[in-house]
Amino acid sequence: MTAYFRPIARSDLPRPPDALPLAGGRQWFAEALCLRRGAAPERVGLDGIPDTWRAALSRPRPPLAGLTMDVPRIMGILNVTPDSFSDGGRHGSAVQAVNHALAMAEAGADIIDVGGESTRPGALTVPAEAEIARIEPVIRALRHDVPVPVSIDTRKAAVAEAAHAAGAVLVNDVSGFTHDPALARFCVAKGLPVCVMHAQGDPETMQDDPRYDDVLLDVYDFLAAQVAMLETLGIPRRRILVDPGIGFGKRVMHNLQLLNGIALFHGLGCPVLLGASRKGFIRTLTGANPASARVPGSLAVALHAIGQGVQMLRVHDVAETRQALTLWQAVTDGDSIDA
Repeated sequence: MTAYFRPIARSDLPRPPDALPLAGGRQWFAEALCLRRGAAPERVGLDGIPDTWRAALSRPRPPLAGLTMDVPRIMGILNVTPDSFSDGGRHGSAVQAVNHALAMAEAGADIIDVGGESTRPGALTVPAEAEIARIEPVIRALRHDVPVPVSIDTRKAAVAEAAHAAGAVLVNDVSGFTHDPALARFCVAKGLPVCVMHAQGDPETMQDDPRYDDVLLDVYDFLAAQVAMLETLGIPRRRILVDPGIGFGKRVMHNLQLLNGIALFHGLGCPVLLGASRKGFIRTLTGANPASARVPGSLAVALHAIGQGVQMLRVHDVAETRQALTLWQAVTDGDSIDA
């Protein structure tokens, strides 16, 4: 029976002398939960974690898209769509989009993620030509006006090609490279870093009736298989982000189980990205509506994830997230701050 090892992330002091850094970051671990399908979790010490898992969980993550992965990073969301669940239509013109991207960069975004196709539950597929028409002028303008890297949020090779020509340096595929076989080959040819996300089904139908045997382990296995596939094609693990896909073919309980166990994904040896900003499960749990009212819930989830060693947060509310991270770091550092 396959065993999985979820590190028990800590950041308090004193740190035991034999503790290992979590993904080379500020958190550490000296124990893990051993997880097996159909069995109760078992708490084990470092000597109970196989060498391959210990190495994957502890080794530093190399820089990706020009960003070091030893501190939390913020990916600002820039939707140039008429129908995204939170901000559809607000940044429809290139001028509006660039102004919003500039504001996010000034507020502390490390990278801007541009999307031209809504992937909210129930959304229909957008033709590649329409998606390109939305994103290309925006990315081209961002390359000259915004001082942070740009990524493209797309499932389609043609869109990624246009985006890269315009200046995008990372491809973020919500289908986990299952929608368009040509997309991974394009990223290999151009040496682009990628984000591979888990989704059960397409946006149009993904929330109809999502089911899992064990959502944490099922998502882990999917991401492990896709990372291995990308490696085989020629994208090294050091150029791959992984994303468990909160809200993409998941019920509330699935999202909560993934968030609770998110440190498991460090076992893939890749930086971990979390996109939970303003998602519908926050509304279900708190009643917060519209989506813009879900900032406090989004920050709570973000801080939990950072405490579990997650390296990148994909968010709508950059200024609020940056302030929360600054305070989280100050509190974590404790009396080492002199101000």
